[in-house]
Amino acid sequence: MYADTRKPLVVAGSINADLVAKVARLPAPGETMESQGFDVFPGGKVGTDAYAGMLRSSLSDCGVDTSLVTSADGSSGMALILLQPGGRENSIILVGGANTSDNWKITDEATQARRRVVLAGGLAVQTAGALLLQREIPEVFNVIFAKIAASAGVPVILDAGGVTQPIQVDLLSNVSLVSPNETELARLTNMPTKTMAQVQAAAEALVHSGVNKVLVKLGSKGSMLVDIYGNVLKQKAVPVSDVVDTTGAGDCFTAAFAVAMLEGKNDAEAMSYASAAASVCIGRAGALPSLPTRQEVEAVLSRQLATATLAAAEDAPSPRAGAFW
Repeated sequence: MYADTRKPLVVAGSINADLVAKVARLPAPGETMESQGFDVFPGGKVGTDAYAGMLRSSLSDCGVDTSLVTSADGSSGMALILLQPGGRENSIILVGGANTSDNWKITDEATQARRRVVLAGGLAVQTAGALLLQREIPEVFNVIFAKIAASAGVPVILDAGGVTQPIQVDLLSNVSLVSPNETELARLTNMPTKTMAQVQAAAEALVHSGVNKVLVKLGSKGSMLVDIYGNVLKQKAVPVSDVVDTTGAGDCFTAAFAVAMLEGKNDAEAMSYASAAASVCIGRAGALPSLPTRQEVEAVLSRQLATATLAAAEDAPSPRAGAFW
């Protein structure tokens, strides 16, 4: 056997406990309504509350190196999720907790312990195969780590989900790829994104603002990638007959794309891989428990290939009489 010498994917981001209430619809202002069910799922820093142990162990159980995960006094980050029937519609309220606590602040009075965390994170980023960022931690840390990665030649992928503020210029200029959904793309560009033509125009505008590639997540409509050279790639979504919960599907897509890119796949292959991963994700409940294994993703890709091969064979012309094969 050969040792795996691939460089790791380093993630600088939040950790949340997802509190999921299943509801028939969203309550009207002032209305009290009952839930059809309630679950807690694991979905940086963790707090010192009852959820902290679950969050750490859920990552470790998936093979994630949590040696750089630190604790902050107070509650862990949480997401309050109202999940409507069919799993396709959800509303989410983020509670920053440890993800946005004062322990993140870098000041002259910062403790040596905090400084060591930043230094250790920087060293991990410099030796990474790629850096994955999202916007549920203070933006200043995204800027710091993106600059470290860019100076070391490490690709930086930014998932645009999280805060609603515009992306800082000094962050965007150090990002290799930014991945928003339609709503986030519209907010970042102040452009409409209701049609595919509008999505492409908005993605091109974001590219022109200083990022090499924009990967737009379009839910059931698939995805679109636009790069600085004017190339446009479109990927259909993998059909899913039974959608359980779309929470975390966008995060799953971006992360799977990053993994595929790290393994040397081209953009089209990485989009296909990410689409397969997301299709598994939305068939299960919970943001982290629904994330697929490599074997599950490859099984989806194999089924797609078999289906495409069968369709091609059925469409092939019949051989003429006397023709030889």
